Amino acid sequence: MKAKAVIMSFAICLLFSSDASAWNLRGHMEIAAIAWDQLTPTTKARVSQLLRLNPDYDHWVEGFSSREKSKAAFTRAAGWADDIKKKNDYTDDGEKPSGPDSARNIGYRDTLMHRYWHYKDIPFSPDNTQTHDGPEPNAETQIIAFRDALASEASDDVRSYDLVWLLHLVGDVHQPLHATSRFTHDLPDGDRGGNEVKLCERPCRNELHAFWDDLFGTGTSTRAAINAARKIDDAPAGSAANEDVHAWIVESFELAKSDVYKPPIGVGGGPFTISDAYKRKAKVVANARAAIAGARLATLLNNALH
Repeated sequence: MKAKAVIMSFAICLLFSSDASAWNLRGHMEIAAIAWDQLTPTTKARVSQLLRLNPDYDHWVEGFSSREKSKAAFTRAAGWADDIKKKNDYTDDGEKPSGPDSARNIGYRDTLMHRYWHYKDIPFSPDNTQTHDGPEPNAETQIIAFRDALASEASDDVRSYDLVWLLHLVGDVHQPLHATSRFTHDLPDGDRGGNEVKLCERPCRNELHAFWDDLFGTGTSTRAAINAARKIDDAPAGSAANEDVHAWIVESFELAKSDVYKPPIGVGGGPFTISDAYKRKAKVVANARAAIAGARLATLLNNALH
C-alpha cells in the first residue's frame, strides 16, 4: 500500500509539472482574447491575413464558423511558440543563446525553438548570494525586434512569424517568474524563474513556476478561453497605455519579489507548501497581469499595423 501511495503521489506531481512556458496554453489564449477585443478593425483585418500564413492555421480554426475564425485563430496562435517545442521539425537549441542565429528574424524558415526568447531574468538575492545577469537575446530584445519588424516593410512571412511570437512573448513577460531568477546559498546559479523551487518532496516535480503557469487552469479549448477572458476586469487605462517593454518586465520582477517569493515560499529551493491564502492572492495577481498584457498587446499591434 505504501508503494502504491508513493507512485500515486509521484503521478499527481507529474500531472501538475510544467516545462516553464510562462502561463500555460489557457493563460496565453485568455490574454490574446482580451487583446483581440481591443484591436481596431484595420488591425483585425491585417492580423487575420498574416495568421493564415502560419502552417497551423487550419488546425486553429477547425470547428469554428466563418464569423468566428479570425478571433479563434488569433487566440490559439498565442500558444504557437510553445507548440513548436513538441514539433519534430524544430531544433532544440538550448536554454542559452549561442551565435548569430540566436537573434535572427527570418520568418518560418527558422526552425529553432529559441527557448531563451521566452524570458528576461532580472537577478536578485535575499541572502546576499552573488548574482549574475541573464543573457541576450531575451524576451525584451525580441519583443522590440518583432514589434519594429511588424511595422516595417518586411515580408509577410516574416511579419506573420513575428506576430505569433509577439502574441506569446507579451504574455510571457507579464508572468512574474519570467522576469527574475532568485539566487540563494543553496541555489547559487539561480532558481531559473522558480523552476528549482519545489512544492513537494522528491521525486515529485511540482514546482513554483508550474504553479504560477497554471493559475488560469489547464484546459486547452479555444472557445472556453475566449469565454473566460470576458470575465476578467479591464486593465487600468494608465497601465494599458504603457508601451515601455522594459518597464513591463520590471513590473513583473517587482511582483515576483512582493507576491511570488513570499510566505509560505521561503528562501531556497524548498519544498514549500502553498496555502489557500497564497493561492487566492496569486489568482488575483494573474488576472490583473492578463488584463494588462492583453491591453498592451492590443496597443502594440494597433500602433504597428495602423
